[in-house]
This record gives sequence, structure tokens and C-alpha cells, in this order.
Amino acid sequence: MPHADSLILTLVGGFVLAFVFGMLANRLKLSPLVGYLVAGIVVGPHTAGFVADTELAPQLAEIGVILLMFGVGLHFSPADLMKVRKVAVPGALVQIGAATALGWVLGRLLGMGDLEAVLMGFALSVASTVVLLRALEERKQVKGEVGRIAVGWLIVEDMVIVIALVMLPMIIVPAGTQTDLAALGMGIGWTLLKVGLFVAGMLVVGGKLIPWLLVRIAHTRSRELFTLGVLAIALGIAWLAYYLFHSFALGAFLAGLVLNSSPLGHNAAERSLPLRDAFAVLFFVSVGMLFDPMILVTKPLTVLGVLGIVIVGKAMAALAITFAFKLDKATSLTIAASLAQIGEFSFILAALGVSLGALSQQTHDLILAAALMSISLNPFVFALTDRLGGKPKPPAPPVADKPIKLVEVV
Repeated sequence: MPHADSLILTLVGGFVLAFVFGMLANRLKLSPLVGYLVAGIVVGPHTAGFVADTELAPQLAEIGVILLMFGVGLHFSPADLMKVRKVAVPGALVQIGAATALGWVLGRLLGMGDLEAVLMGFALSVASTVVLLRALEERKQVKGEVGRIAVGWLIVEDMVIVIALVMLPMIIVPAGTQTDLAALGMGIGWTLLKVGLFVAGMLVVGGKLIPWLLVRIAHTRSRELFTLGVLAIALGIAWLAYYLFHSFALGAFLAGLVLNSSPLGHNAAERSLPLRDAFAVLFFVSVGMLFDPMILVTKPLTVLGVLGIVIVGKAMAALAITFAFKLDKATSLTIAASLAQIGEFSFILAALGVSLGALSQQTHDLILAAALMSISLNPFVFALTDRLGGKPKPPAPPVADKPIKLVEVV
């Protein structure tokens, strides 16, 4: 039974240790996400000392998922995606297919069933938006061609995963249950129709109602009310999607997408950013709490095999696509390095797989180990690609204006 102060203890322990280990990771030139995950391991049930509330932490993490997906929607630009669709769409789909196939092969070699092996590969196929954007920002490539392609590529992956999160609970049935293919097909078709109607309603009705509502709130000139309004919209639509489809992610993504197209979308993003960052930290801490670090000792070769799919397999698939579309060497190598890691969506998929009984706890730990190590190694992957020719070219110096001669006109 949880203590009366479990919420306070979980928040204090999570934030304080996340800050300490995040700072340490930053000093070591690693992503702060590594520090947040380690903080979760420290307060988790698999290590000695203080143990946070393992029932409360996942609920806080769910809020983190909602706000993360809300942020993805806020930064999603259909126009930018359309500019790079010829590379990003086939690239993302081929990379997802390649990683899933490699995961299935490795899983079968490890004695997993087909479903568990496929789900493991699928979870390894999608990169972390947070890690990718931070890596490109450090290299000042977010606004360039490389950034547009990489972000567009990741947006396609995110959209595939959002659809998967809605469909998986319907497709995965408990072991020993008879599967009625006709009923399953009808159920999937009905769900897709409801999702289509929900998306259309959000984009058409919500696209007019929500911006109008935000303008009315803005007229109050109250920062608190505007911030509360943005959060109420995000959480409310996420809950509606969960009620209809058991997916917080879909509703939060659509809420962000609708707000992004409104005149006050930029203000909405700024208001939600601090809370989004805070709960995103709790999300990564809660993921670390679920991870048993002993798998690094008991199954080191298996962990290396899974890590190889993430770093080598996904990078090779990205290089194959980018070279097929005749992108230059530097662009191809940078995109490959950007996507050679996994993060938040892999955690969400792994947790869903465990809750549906499709993934074992050991497979879940393998995915988390691959995420932790791939995020830690990503700066070194970039350093390697730079040595191979992926280093961004320095911007050309500005051309000095030629002196203008004044001609006297008689």
C-alpha cells in the first residue's frame, strides 16, 4: 500500500536525481537522457536504497507521454514534410521494415516466438525525436537540408508508431484464444474508420474551434489562464482519444497539430514547454525504474546483438536509401548517424507489449539496454561519420559588398 507522501517522495527523488545524473552526463559529453534513465535505475526496485512508488511513477510517465506527443504535434509541419517526402517517406518505411526484420531474425535465434520477435524489432526501428533534434542543434543543421530530411524521416516513423499504438491492442490476443479472422478484420476496419473520423473532426471542427477558443483566452491577458487553457486542450483531447481508442498518444499528437496551425500556436508551444520538459524527465526516470541492469551482466552478447541492430542495421538501411536517392556523402552519413539510436517511442511500445503479454520482461530489458547504450554512443557515432566524410561544411563567409562609385550626373 502506497504511503500518503508517495507522490511527493517520487517527485522529489525523480527530479533531484535526474538533475544530478543529467548534469553528470552533460559533463561527460553525453545526452542528459542517459542521466535521467540512470536516475530511474537508482530509485528503481532493482537497486539498493530508496525505491520510488512503482505504481505511481507509470501514471506520471503517462502524462509525460501525452506532453511529449503534444510537443511532436506542435512541431509537425506538413509543408516541411511534403518538401522531403520523396526521401523521408520511403526511407522511414524501409528502415522500419529492415529493423523489424533484423529483430525478428535475432529474436528467433534467441528462441522467441514470431510475435515477440517482430515486436522487439519494431520497437528497435524508431529513433528518439529528442536525441535527434539535440544532435542536429549542436551541429547547427536543423534548418538545413540534412535537418529537414532527418526530421521528416522521423515524423513518418512517429506517425507509423502512433497508428501501431492504436492497432496493437486489437491485433494481439491472449495466448490460447481462438482468432476469428473475419471479426478481427471487421474490428480493424471499424477502428480505422473511427480514427479517420476522429482525425477529420479534429482537423476540421477543432481547427476552427480551438484557435477561436485560444484567442478568447488570450483576450483575458492572463498568462496563467492561457497556460491552463493549452494544457486543458492537450490533456482533454488525449483523454478523449484514450476513451475511444485506448491511445493517449493519438489525441495528444492531434491536439498539438491543431494548435500548430493556429495563430497562437507559437505561444502555446512556449507556455507548455516547461511542464512538458518536467514530465518528460519523469517519463525517462520511470522507464529507468523498470530496467533491470543485471541483464548487462547475464546477457551481454544478446545486448550487443540488439545494439548492433540499432546502430549498424538501421544506419546501413538509412545509407542504402539515401545513396539510392543520390544524396551527397555528408548528408547520407549524417542522416544515418542521427537515426542510429532509439528512445521514447521504443519505451512506449515495449511497455505496451509487456502489458498485452506479448513481450517478456527480459525482452523489455533488452530494448531498454539498447536504448540506454545507443543514446550514450550516439556522439561517438557522429564522430565516426565525421571522420568518414559526414562533417558539416562551414558556412561560406559573407561576400563583401563592392564599393559603389558615385557618378555625377550633369
